[in-house]
Amino acid sequence: MKTTALQALYQEVAPCTSLDLNTLLPSGIQREVGHFNVFNLADFWETSQLRPDAAYPCRSFYKISFLRSRSRAEYAHQTIDIAPDTLVFSTPREGFQWWPAERQQGQFCLYSAEFMLPVLGGLTLDELPLFQASGLPVFQLTPAEAARAAAIFTHMHAELACDYAHKYDLLRAYVLELLHLGQKRRPATALHPAPAAARLASRFVELLERQFPLTAAQQQVPLRTAKDFADQLAVHVNHLNKVLKDNTGRTTTDLLGGRLAQEAKVLLHQSDWTLGEIAERLGFVDVAHFSHFFRRYANVSPGAFRTQQAVVI
Repeated sequence: MKTTALQALYQEVAPCTSLDLNTLLPSGIQREVGHFNVFNLADFWETSQLRPDAAYPCRSFYKISFLRSRSRAEYAHQTIDIAPDTLVFSTPREGFQWWPAERQQGQFCLYSAEFMLPVLGGLTLDELPLFQASGLPVFQLTPAEAARAAAIFTHMHAELACDYAHKYDLLRAYVLELLHLGQKRRPATALHPAPAAARLASRFVELLERQFPLTAAQQQVPLRTAKDFADQLAVHVNHLNKVLKDNTGRTTTDLLGGRLAQEAKVLLHQSDWTLGEIAERLGFVDVAHFSHFFRRYANVSPGAFRTQQAVVI
């Protein structure tokens, strides 16, 4: 198991649609900085029924989904029922299980961090208020907003298919418009975090994500407590907790636990490691401690979760 690059993603996508790999790859994308593509969700539903073998865990890319059917998103610390006309912003650091409740309709686009650099004015995607504010970036749209989102995705499909020399500049603008559509839904107080605090929160996330994914039998999560992270970041653990609580709405321990649970879910679905091996890699003393921890986040035992059918996205 390894982080899924876009090139590898296309190789997984091709069998799930009626399109071959060359057709799926956008024309001229190799000349661009970063990667972008857009898909109709119905194309995947028709062929694969969104089985786990069509899942894309441990992403190295960003995703915006415009979901027009009912489904459920299960994050490590929260489950969200998704109604029609919902916009979901996914990042490499916040994975979740997606459970379709009915025949799926909608669109989604994939893009790398590098693809958006020319239009972010020196910021990175993770520094945008949309991804730093508390709460998950899942928004049910008003009828007017849904019509706008549908139009944006229609434009994306049209531009990607045309031979306009500057089409990727337009596509970046469309992605940016969707990001702003989500960002408008954030509370005004969350739009201007203190720069120093935001940097510390960003450094914590980077340090946390650097521990994953676990791909080799000898790997083990090195930082397992709030104090471990505080020591690495050269701050007091109470200060780190306050900064993360102010910027994300969650404590250091909750963020770490959520990320460990997310990795556990991926390993349970995507690896053939035993429960004991997964527990050891994640830093638990035994399977019993791991099972107790996992139940707290997933409401089922690790063994029961392993038999469930879902899409890890």
